[in-house]
Amino acid sequence: MRLLLRLPACSLPRALVAALLISSAVIARSQSPDLDELRTNAESGNAESLNAMGLAYKNGRGVEANPEQAASYFRKAAEKGNAAAQRNLGQLLAEGKGVKQDLNEAVRWLRQATERNYPSAQYQLAVLYVDGKATPPAPEAAVKLLLQAAENNYAEAQSLLAILYIEGRGGAATDYTEAIKWAKKAVDLNFAAAQSTLGWMYSNGKGVPQDFAAALELFRKAASQNFADAQNNLGKMYEDGHGVPQDFAEAGRWYRIAAERGFGGAQNNLALLTAFGKGVAKDPVEAAKWFALAAQHGDNNGANIRSVLLKEMTAQQIAMAEKLVKEFVPQN
Repeated sequence: MRLLLRLPACSLPRALVAALLISSAVIARSQSPDLDELRTNAESGNAESLNAMGLAYKNGRGVEANPEQAASYFRKAAEKGNAAAQRNLGQLLAEGKGVKQDLNEAVRWLRQATERNYPSAQYQLAVLYVDGKATPPAPEAAVKLLLQAAENNYAEAQSLLAILYIEGRGGAATDYTEAIKWAKKAVDLNFAAAQSTLGWMYSNGKGVPQDFAAALELFRKAASQNFADAQNNLGKMYEDGHGVPQDFAEAGRWYRIAAERGFGGAQNNLALLTAFGKGVAKDPVEAAKWFALAAQHGDNNGANIRSVLLKEMTAQQIAMAEKLVKEFVPQN
């Protein structure tokens, strides 16, 4: 199981929706009464409107996306004590989007928002502590912050708490009972990452009796939300025949869905199937491509097989695989 310490993203927009937003941006900028009213209120110094304008520029809603402008609006609202803006500005500073990356300032703003008991800021600050990016280092602070957000029913915090209790990190001792408790709370909120985590616990019998049927149900729910980790886990269930008849073709289908989205574990698993022609067409060029892409994510479980594969390939085949790697663009 991978722990991806990044801000959870909402479902990404479809290409058609994105195209419509882009094509209508100019009209929206001049004709949207809501945006005009927001802009007027923001210019008068209303903190909520300043934050809302920041979000509009951050997400490109009604205006052309502009992270610098977003940061400017967030800062004005944050200085007025708006917790949401303080969190949003902290996020941009942590990521270096629209502003020069400054982790110390990011922590400062996030702390101000956490003092107002803002769950999203508590979660984001906890992530920085777990990642070792907050100064002074205080990994034990992560669990405290996550518990505060989790008690406010913040699913992302509940899900991350479960992972920290599984792995014994971030100031948490390994405790499968606590992990299950928090994962289930986030599952009740239909949070995909938690569904995948709890599914992993059932499939491996961690803190619960091993139950492949329960794991499959959870993986399917998360996969239906386009969660790549769960799609990869579904592929593994089919490859191993756990809870379902062994089916390499179906395993390959799920691996490919997650691999095309840039998930390293699935890329490695698909490479292995492709190298041996199990459930998919045997293709050394494709296998080499997926091995290389997986390695970029630190997934090197098939390193020995990849080494043997490359020795058996022609220079032309290797060059083609390298070309495919360069051309690869993750799908949404």
